[in-house]
Amino acid sequence: MVDTLGVAVVGFGWMGRVHTQAYARIPHHYPRLALRPELVTVAEEVPGRAEEAAAQYGFAATTRDWREVAADPRIQAVSITAPNFLHREIGVAMAEAGKHIWIEKPVGLTAEDARAVADAAAKAGVQSAVGFNYRNAPAVEAARELIASGEIGAVTHVRIRLFSDYAAHPQGALTWRYERERGGSGVLGDLASHGVDLARFLLGDITALTADTAVFVPERARPTGATAGHTLATGDLGPVENEDYVNCLLRFASGARGVLEACRVSVGEQNNYGFEVHGTKGAVFWDFRRMGELRVSRGTSYQDQPVSTVYVGPGDGEFGAFQPGAANAMGYDDLKVVEAQRFLRSIAEGVPYGATLTDAVHSATLLDAMSRSAESGAWVSVQAPE
Repeated sequence: MVDTLGVAVVGFGWMGRVHTQAYARIPHHYPRLALRPELVTVAEEVPGRAEEAAAQYGFAATTRDWREVAADPRIQAVSITAPNFLHREIGVAMAEAGKHIWIEKPVGLTAEDARAVADAAAKAGVQSAVGFNYRNAPAVEAARELIASGEIGAVTHVRIRLFSDYAAHPQGALTWRYERERGGSGVLGDLASHGVDLARFLLGDITALTADTAVFVPERARPTGATAGHTLATGDLGPVENEDYVNCLLRFASGARGVLEACRVSVGEQNNYGFEVHGTKGAVFWDFRRMGELRVSRGTSYQDQPVSTVYVGPGDGEFGAFQPGAANAMGYDDLKVVEAQRFLRSIAEGVPYGATLTDAVHSATLLDAMSRSAESGAWVSVQAPE
């Protein structure tokens, strides 16, 4: 028997749309899931945007005030896809109202913000999911299993990259994303948060790091109206207050070493995200732009050992819910459907599946350490949150 779960989406920019579409696709890919989401309310303060969303996706109600969502007994779960500076206030309020939370990374502006939401959720006994979607790729899950099995030996070092051009245009609008008070730590929260989550997911805890950051586009034009996504503007110039770029050296509890590099102004790079993990007997490589492939080197040759391409298939992660055979392509939105399914399964079974607020606190703790290191120029020790 399938039960209905009333859901709401708070913040209907691009990510709010992605969450909504993921909910709508649950019955298509997971027909046996014990819960089926029902779109109750969309909350968005930009005039007319919630009404457009309701007309397109079938939400039963709209509001410009997210507090109405917290007070609505028809709603049991909430997607929080509002800007970063609102994460803490909305997340804590929804948890205290007894709503399960699916929230986008980085969960606030600091580790303190992420911890406040996590503590509120734990106190209320609600389930959580966090938008670390790249760990949901079947190839990434296959890489994790391959590493854990010892097939590439003991991991020696990893390189993680997240390069994008979404902010490369000098006329890109000065939105909340570039303000310290509302956007937090720039590319650290936006892209490096995914990088440190992938690092932990694949290799375990990070114990120390040193980082360097830079702003390469120091001024941007202020937008004259509401924005969605990464739009251009021609208004008065204002300062960019947070980081365009970060590079970071990592030390893992296992003894492995790592390099993490992220940039939002990389001309010529479109979502160039991926990793290279080297071990004492082999290596594994993943590129988000070829999401269903792994390049793997394993054997006993050590020197001149070949690298082969492996296509993941129905036996890997959640691949079978989307495609019938290896080398059939999955896409970004499919990863969010996986995330939605794991969120709903957590609610149905009362135990967490996938990335949770605990992972968000770990990520935010590492991002805070990066910021401190960039300011001091020193290595920073990192203790895993309790």
